[in-house]
Amino acid sequence: MSQHPFDVLIIGAGVSGIGMACHLRRACPGRSFAILERRQAIGGTWDLFRYPGIRSDSDMFTFGYNFRPWTGGKVLADGAAIKQYVTDTAREHGVTRHIRFQRAVQRAEWSSADKCWTLTVRDEASGNTETYTARFLIGCTGYYNYDRGYKPDFPGEADFRGQVVHPQHWPEDLDYSGKRVVVIGSGATAVTLVPTLAEKAAHVTMLQRSPTYLMPLPSIDKVTLALQKVLPEKVAYRLTRARNISIARLLYERSRRSPKAMRRLLLAIIRRQLGGQVDMRHFSPDYNPWDQRLCVVKDGDLFQVLKSGRASIVTDRIERFTETGIRLASGTELEADLIVPATGLDLQMLGGVAVSVDGEPVVMKDKIIYKNVLVEGVPNAGMIFGYTNISWTLKVDIAAEYLCRLMNLMDRRGHQVVVARDTENSRGEETILGSLDAGYIKRAADRLPRQGTHGPWKSNQNYLEDVKVLRFEPIEDGYLEFDGVRTRVGQGRAAGVLAPLRSALFGT
Repeated sequence: MSQHPFDVLIIGAGVSGIGMACHLRRACPGRSFAILERRQAIGGTWDLFRYPGIRSDSDMFTFGYNFRPWTGGKVLADGAAIKQYVTDTAREHGVTRHIRFQRAVQRAEWSSADKCWTLTVRDEASGNTETYTARFLIGCTGYYNYDRGYKPDFPGEADFRGQVVHPQHWPEDLDYSGKRVVVIGSGATAVTLVPTLAEKAAHVTMLQRSPTYLMPLPSIDKVTLALQKVLPEKVAYRLTRARNISIARLLYERSRRSPKAMRRLLLAIIRRQLGGQVDMRHFSPDYNPWDQRLCVVKDGDLFQVLKSGRASIVTDRIERFTETGIRLASGTELEADLIVPATGLDLQMLGGVAVSVDGEPVVMKDKIIYKNVLVEGVPNAGMIFGYTNISWTLKVDIAAEYLCRLMNLMDRRGHQVVVARDTENSRGEETILGSLDAGYIKRAADRLPRQGTHGPWKSNQNYLEDVKVLRFEPIEDGYLEFDGVRTRVGQGRAAGVLAPLRSALFGT
C-alpha cells in the first residue's frame, strides 16, 4: 500500500476539477496537489457521454473558463470540442502532469489528531490499493452517477425484440441507419438526440410524458464574430460573456417574477418555429418556466425535423413494452427497432466516496452548504458545484477563486484547520439544487445536502451576488472556525458597489 502526501487533493478531472487545478496553479503556485480521476481521460461528462449529437446546453462564452477565452463564433459546441477545450486548458496551465488516471477514490477520512485527510484509492488498472494524504480535499465530481443513468423499470421490457440503449452508455458501433427509433423523454438529451438520429434513421419518435419549455438558439454568434474582427480576443470574449450572463439572468428572473408573461413569450417563439405544422399541445408544459430547466434547441433543428416528417412527437404514458415496440396508455402502439430511454440521471454526491470525520460518517442529506462551497462541520474540504440556471463553469471559477483565497489566508495566518459552523440552526429542507422541480432531483432528495434558510447557507443561484460574496467579501465573516477558534467578522470589505459587478462581467 503506497503513500502519496499532498497539500491538496482534487477528486475528478472534468470541467470542475481542471478549473480548480488551474486556479491553484495561478493563485497558489507553491502548493503541491494531485487530481484523482477514475477514468482514463480528461473531460468528465464530456468524456463519458458519446451519444450522437451531444453538445453543450449552455453558451460556450459563459461555459468557457474566465481565464481562457472560448474563441470562434460557435455558441453551442459538440461534446468532442468541449472535451478538447478542457484538455487543452489542462495542458497549457501545466495541470496534466498532476493527474493520476484510473484512480477510484473509495474512502476519505479526516483525522483531527493528524489534521489531514487520508484517502483510500483503488488503482483501476492494477487493482492495487493506494493511500493518499492531503491537508485539503476538494470534490469536483459533479452530481450524478457515472456508472448508470436513471431508467424506470418498464413493464414488458424483456419482451421487446429490438435494442434498448441508454444515452449514458451509447455503444460506439451502434448502427441505427434505416431503423425505427423511439426516444423516451423531453429533456436536453432527447431534444439533442431526436434531430441527430433523424439524419440516418427511418423515423424517430419523441415520446414524452409531459412537455418541456424549449428555446431555439443559433449555433453561430454573428455579433461575436464581428467583435473578434475589430477587438482584441480577450476584450471580445469579455463583452460577449457580459452580454450572455445578463441575458441569461434576465430570462431566469423574469420567469420567476412574471411566469405567465414568460410562458406566453416562450410559447409564441415555439409557435412561430413550428409554423402551424405541429400540434402546440406537445410544447405547452403544465408548470411555470424555470420550475424545470429550459432546454435549448440548436438552430431550431428539432422543430425542422418535426415539420419535415422525419420525426414525430407523442405525448402519452407508457403502458408496457411489446415485442415490436411500445403500447401507450391511449391504446396506440409505437413500432420500434431501437428504444432510447433518455429518462434522466441518477444523482450521486462526491462520486459515491464514503466520507468520515474522526470515524463518524458524513451523511450529506443532514448537512448544509456554506456559500455553496464548504460542507458544514467538515474540516478542510471544499466542493465545486456549478449553477443549474446558467453555465456550470461560471460557478467553478468563482468557487475555485474562493478556495484559493481561503487556503492562502490560512497560510498567512498559520492556520491548519478551517471548518464552517452553523450556530444558528439555519438548516432548511430545500436541497442545494434549489427550487427546480425535475424528477431526477426529487428522486435524489435523500442523497443531496440541504441549504440553509438564510445567510451564507442559502443558495440563491445568482452569479452576480456570488461574485460579490466569493470574490470580494472577507474570508473571516464570523461563520468560519480556524484551529478550533471562531473568528470575528473580518474588516476591510471591498470598496465600492461597482467592483463586484465589473469583475463579474469582465473577469479578473
